Amino acid sequence: MYKKIILKKGKEESLQRFHPWVFSGAISHGDDTIEEGDLVTVFSHNGTLIGNGHYQIGSIAVRMLTFDDTAIDCAFFEQRLRDALRVRQSLGLMRDDNNAFRLVHGEGDFLPGLVIDIYGNTAVMQAHSPGMHFSRDLIAQALTHLPDNLVRNVYYKSETTLPYKAHLDPQNDYIIGSYDTDVAMENGLKFHVDWLKGQKTGFFVDQRENRRLLEQYSKDRKVLNMFCYTGGFSFYAMRGGAQLVHSVDSSAKAISLTNENVRLNFPDDPRHEAFAEDAFKFLDNMAQDAYDLIILDPPAFAKHKSALRNALIGYRKLNAKAFEKIAPGGILFTFSCSQAVNKEQFRLAVFSAAAQSRRRVRILHQLSQPADHPINIYHPEGEYLKGLVLYVE
Repeated sequence: MYKKIILKKGKEESLQRFHPWVFSGAISHGDDTIEEGDLVTVFSHNGTLIGNGHYQIGSIAVRMLTFDDTAIDCAFFEQRLRDALRVRQSLGLMRDDNNAFRLVHGEGDFLPGLVIDIYGNTAVMQAHSPGMHFSRDLIAQALTHLPDNLVRNVYYKSETTLPYKAHLDPQNDYIIGSYDTDVAMENGLKFHVDWLKGQKTGFFVDQRENRRLLEQYSKDRKVLNMFCYTGGFSFYAMRGGAQLVHSVDSSAKAISLTNENVRLNFPDDPRHEAFAEDAFKFLDNMAQDAYDLIILDPPAFAKHKSALRNALIGYRKLNAKAFEKIAPGGILFTFSCSQAVNKEQFRLAVFSAAAQSRRRVRILHQLSQPADHPINIYHPEGEYLKGLVLYVE
């Protein structure tokens, strides 16, 4: 039995519907010795056991791992990882031409606070809760027990994802194994993954299917990939037969990686050029009708609800500039990865930008995150990636 948390009367209802969060305001009291990251057992006000989870200080006080009394040990993590792998196998993500995918997507794989991306034989693990941070060695061992020697190296990368108030001082480093290669493959295209210093786990595998869709629209088009990071959309556009591809990011390091990735797939190809420049400045200065396919995939404008208003203004301004400059008959791929911005809010921001441009715009596709970023049906907050593909007359 773990340390106890007792809920206030009536506050167990969301948990009875299997929502995996216990908010601090729902707690009546708990053991005096509970500390950040501890495993706790949650009880209703009348003493009914609800399940086990990780405790942390903050508005989300407990992230539920089970809704029964199952022990949270190595066998638990092995089973959850095998369940997650089985889903990815059913999606056909492990192929000769694809060895990059998300293995664990937090609440979507019933492991709240944990993200694991696979790049070849390396698993890059991120903890978003103190409890998962303290469980990192157990999880790493469980990863190496997956079938077919899937994971040989486990890199832990949580310096920027753990609550800073927890004072955990995580160190990004290999827990198991060591550097092998940083080249992975997605749908037959190679790319370098900077899991040592790059954003997130080193690459945005959540755009895999949307990149493949973009490839189908790229033939003979002049493509602008804004916020390109390491160039994922760019080399898909090139394989799709784009006439030219320009990649833009404010980070010189990202531009360097983009150029490396283009060279991996299209050495000495003159169609590609990259620019280290602020996105809004680039859009302001670019020639009218210079591009007839534009990708807007910015970093999260709002990481918290408090930033929502400014984020929506940012999305509107960014899309308005693209509507203003894109050539007639152009295609706009526009995204938001802000969890604090819902689909309706994002669409309204884009629609407002379209109306401001006074151009006729059609929705061709409404996009979301891929199936290896599943949404727990009891946790709709897990839906974060939103996208629209628009035809602009």
